[in-house]
Amino acid sequence: MPSSESSSAPGWAAIEAAVEAVVPPQQPLHWGSDNLPGQDGIYGLSAYHTDEYWLLVTFGLSELFSKESEDSQWSGWGFELTMRIPAHDADQPPPWSLNLLQQLGKYVYSSGRWFEAGHRMQPGGPITGKPDTSLTAIAFTEDPQLGTIDTPHGKVQFLQVVGITDDELARMKASTTAEILAELAASSPLLITDITR
Repeated sequence: MPSSESSSAPGWAAIEAAVEAVVPPQQPLHWGSDNLPGQDGIYGLSAYHTDEYWLLVTFGLSELFSKESEDSQWSGWGFELTMRIPAHDADQPPPWSLNLLQQLGKYVYSSGRWFEAGHRMQPGGPITGKPDTSLTAIAFTEDPQLGTIDTPHGKVQFLQVVGITDDELARMKASTTAEILAELAASSPLLITDITR
């Protein structure tokens, strides 16, 4: 975790250990919040680089520092969000992807509603916030690499956010989210959100 964070964050350490097991050794990029943990959404967001993609991971939808909820089985809301974006040659992920995950975290805290695998959402236009992509909705699925882990504060599921088109959303409604994501995984097993597709 960032050196500025307290070392007494066993939930944070468990998340980092899970992610570090599936990415090359590195010091990830990190964006933190000046707010208290959980006050206004996620506490932080890290980006891990691979040759093919950026792996974005939120911190703060689960209990990072201490056990506060009465649910002994799950940590906090029970999940953290992930997203994979093509790496290209950029030195950091595109700002829209960071903003999207931050806004989703704020939504959870402000609405009291949580996400689960199979859920879908329309953020109200292209997911980049600009008319530069046909991806206008998102779907949630268990992260194909990270899955669900045990932490000192309970289980945490990594929920991957996947950008989808209007047509894919319609087909999900007609069948299931999992069925259409399985089709997308045939060409992109890790469900990388490529806004140019």
